[in-house]
Amino acid sequence: MLSAILGLSLLALTLAALLVWVARRFPADSDPLVVEIETLLPQTQCAQCGYPGCRPYAEAIAQGHAEINRCPPGGTATIQALADLLGCEAKPLDESLGEEKPPLVAIIDEASCIGCKLCIQACPVDAILGAAKRMHTVIADECTGCELCIPPCPVDCIDLIPAPQVASLPNALKRAQRIQMQVRA
Repeated sequence: MLSAILGLSLLALTLAALLVWVARRFPADSDPLVVEIETLLPQTQCAQCGYPGCRPYAEAIAQGHAEINRCPPGGTATIQALADLLGCEAKPLDESLGEEKPPLVAIIDEASCIGCKLCIQACPVDAILGAAKRMHTVIADECTGCELCIPPCPVDCIDLIPAPQVASLPNALKRAQRIQMQVRA
């Protein structure tokens, strides 16, 4: 009986030491500033800013390695929201990275689609459905209009159109403003 208790105690201590090591080796991502910055970004995951997605760009902004004006999909509204959050001056959009556009959504001419799956592989938000050698389609509510599906298409059957729910601010920005208002209240 005593050996069983000692064995379980030794196992528990070993697991506790392992958990402490893992916590130190892989720290939790809990920087609230990065989370707030990421919430303000449009979540297009388009990489136009020079970073592979919105999270890495948010981290670079928080660390002072990137300017707040590198997000063409977010445009002026996002730049102003980031400036307000960070207490700095808003800058004009760096147009060398792209131009500000209204929210867009991809559409596929299904009659022309050959089912090559290249657009599916390029989509960073999994907004395209389809199977090999079958037509593909875009889930409009999931599409961020990032344009990453267009270059790999060998038959040029993908176009961008204005998003059906065109609003004055991107949905992510509206959500971020609601969160900020709740935090301040």
